[in-house]
Amino acid sequence: MKLIDISMNLNNQTPAWPGDEPFRYQLTMSIEETGSVNIGQFKASNHTGTHIDAPFHYDKEGLKVADLPPERFFGDVLVLNMENKKTITKADLLPFQFNSVNKVIFRTMSWKDRTRFPESYTVIGEDVASFLREHGIDLIGVDTPSVDPETSKDLPAHHSLYEQDLLILEGLQLDHVAPGAYELMAFPLKMDQADGSPVRAILKQK
Repeated sequence: MKLIDISMNLNNQTPAWPGDEPFRYQLTMSIEETGSVNIGQFKASNHTGTHIDAPFHYDKEGLKVADLPPERFFGDVLVLNMENKKTITKADLLPFQFNSVNKVIFRTMSWKDRTRFPESYTVIGEDVASFLREHGIDLIGVDTPSVDPETSKDLPAHHSLYEQDLLILEGLQLDHVAPGAYELMAFPLKMDQADGSPVRAILKQK
């Protein structure tokens, strides 16, 4: 069994969304101080690195992370190559078959330097959500910080996906992943009040 880690590393150099809380880890007690263990703490936005968006992120009445069933973050996934595209649209998806999967990951390779937030990246068109829902897809993943542009306030991709009950997984690391069919595991922390959560996203080769 081969597992492929598609998560970003979290450290003090991991770029945060502009203006958001960066990731910080510090050792609060050392073995020398406790006599037995090291103890640390971290602080970060819920949307740092590889993470999921809960509907509460873009709808004040939406479900929070702990409300989402864990099976929504596990299943058969198709990784599609979408390099050199500014926006992914329904037309880009027509050549593919989605019969044996319920999740899709878009490999855009548009976030090349993971030490800094990208100036631009591939986003998701509003006609993608309904097409994917018609084909039984319930989650999409992207290797970008968001499915919408950084400057967007109306978040058309987020809301179109929400209307079709497609969950969102962002910040994947896919430069070492070939397009094809896999099994996805990307479970969030069970946080009752959270609008999103970091995940350890893993692909299993089929």
